Amino acid sequence: MHHDDVVIVGSLGGPFGVRGWVHVKSFTQPAQNLMRYRPWLVQSRAGWQLRDPTQVKAHGKGLVACFAGISDRDAAATLTGAEVGVARQVLPELNAGEYYWRDLEGLAVVDQAGVQLGKVSRLMDIGPHVVLVVSDGNGETLIPFVSRHVLRVDLAGSCVEVDWDEPE
Repeated sequence: MHHDDVVIVGSLGGPFGVRGWVHVKSFTQPAQNLMRYRPWLVQSRAGWQLRDPTQVKAHGKGLVACFAGISDRDAAATLTGAEVGVARQVLPELNAGEYYWRDLEGLAVVDQAGVQLGKVSRLMDIGPHVVLVVSDGNGETLIPFVSRHVLRVDLAGSCVEVDWDEPE
């Protein structure tokens, strides 16, 4: 599957127990939504591979999963750090003003005067809100993804307009 057709929805952590289960970090809100999006694709050196779990369940504040062919702790350890994705078409349509992070990455970020501040290199969830990480080639600027600072997202125009003053 081509990278543009995959939306990253989580990552695999270390082994859980001795029977091949692994910890799963969900990037969905709420975290349990990840269990509804199937089939899973797991990033490997060869690219995205279909590797749908045989079981997924809530455990503590996260999830754990087991996969066919992974039956012990050592085999489970080989999955540590792998990204989990799903085909874009299995995800629900979003309401106005909602965005998949993947769609924001790479967009130009401009201030109200039209001055380009950089491009969205990634997003971070810091708890109370999400932060745009804007790279300009010389460094990064962190801009809270809240209505006070993000005025408009124009996916068709590949740009995010912000109310943000660069520190001098």
